[in-house]
Amino acid sequence: NYKLPPPCLANFCILTRDRTLFQSPEEGWQLYTSAQAPDGKCICTAVIPAQSTCSRDGRSRELRQLMEKVQNVSQSMEVLELRTYRDLQYVRGMETLMRSLDARLRAADGSLSAKSFQELKDRMTELLPLSSVLEQYKTDTRTVVRLREEVRNLSGSLAAIQEEMGAYGYEDLQQRVMALEARLHACAQKLGCGKLTGVSNPITVRAMGSRFGSWMTDTMAPSADSRVWYMDGYYKGRRVLEFRTLGDFIKGQNFIQHLLPQPWAGTGHVVYNGSLFYNKYQSNVVVKYHFRSRSVLVQRSLPGAGYNNTFPYSWGGFSDMDFMVDESGLWAVYTTNQNAGNIVVSRLDPHTLEVMRSWDTGYPKRSAGEAFMICGVLYVTNSHLAGAKVYFAYFTNTSSYEYTDVPFHNQYSHISMLDYNPRERALYTWNNGHQVLYNVTLFHVISTSGDP
Repeated sequence: NYKLPPPCLANFCILTRDRTLFQSPEEGWQLYTSAQAPDGKCICTAVIPAQSTCSRDGRSRELRQLMEKVQNVSQSMEVLELRTYRDLQYVRGMETLMRSLDARLRAADGSLSAKSFQELKDRMTELLPLSSVLEQYKTDTRTVVRLREEVRNLSGSLAAIQEEMGAYGYEDLQQRVMALEARLHACAQKLGCGKLTGVSNPITVRAMGSRFGSWMTDTMAPSADSRVWYMDGYYKGRRVLEFRTLGDFIKGQNFIQHLLPQPWAGTGHVVYNGSLFYNKYQSNVVVKYHFRSRSVLVQRSLPGAGYNNTFPYSWGGFSDMDFMVDESGLWAVYTTNQNAGNIVVSRLDPHTLEVMRSWDTGYPKRSAGEAFMICGVLYVTNSHLAGAKVYFAYFTNTSSYEYTDVPFHNQYSHISMLDYNPRERALYTWNNGHQVLYNVTLFHVISTSGDP
């Protein structure tokens, strides 16, 4: 049931947003809770599923299946009616013929000329199809019995669903659900950015490829565009597979291949607004490759950036340069000799690849398992192995940092790629040959009046 939390009288409401990308059927409804904190603030929690929740609800699926059955029964009855009408006309014609034959036989009174006998024989030949028509009538009779049983079952199922749903009709209920979804997502938009407070259990999408690699969707694409890009390996690779949808990626079908003009290094690639950004092998060059034109639009060196396993993450793999996209744009994470091996975060112009601004985080890159950006904050894990957690956060808006303790389950014990997708509010991970997703929970304080 949809039930909004009671209104809070405090001036602020603390909300946590958990954007669930993949759900089981029982998770198909929004859940709302609220409580009054000791300091008078209203603490609200919203578990926000993906769009079109109603289409995944069990009752809705059952109703659609019943409607399809009703349509099938209706079509069967229409076919049966047409066939019965056609056969009835034929039987009526045969009835006239049989009466004529009966009259002639009675008039013959036991004697028939050869000509009359041949005429009667021809008439009898016309009656031969009557046998198959009568057999069809028998079959149609059985069909009517079956359809009547289906209608009886459908009526019972519909009555049960109506009783379960209560007084509301299906269309009315669906409209109410859509209105509540619209209110919920409007509220979610007001949340904007927030601080990472939790990472969900892993959701394994597929097991494909070698131990190292990367996979991603376009963070700037509209929600209807669910293409997936797949890049196996961490050095000297040039082949990029583009799958039409996430479902196609899971099934390994409907994909095209892009052959990059220069090989890549590492796994820190990102797709942003139709282009792939990656580190050219054995260099500190950033390459912007446009998928539609299949060409390199621009490439530029990152000044002083280490490469070729000079300053990789703890797992190695030529991971010197890592590109990321969050709500505010394109980022590069790397390090230089001048920064003594500490992580540098740079904001890049996506058109020219020029560095707009840089921050020295003070965190040694070789001690980091992986890193990702959310809302201008760099989050760093302390390991790429089992037991890893989000350990460090650097805030670019204030040029400050803090140590964190956000655990997450490293199911396959070797993460070689970890990136945040702001469109889906999910972490994409390559974990020992498995493509894995994590949902994230963000913490944000907004005014109850709706002004953040």
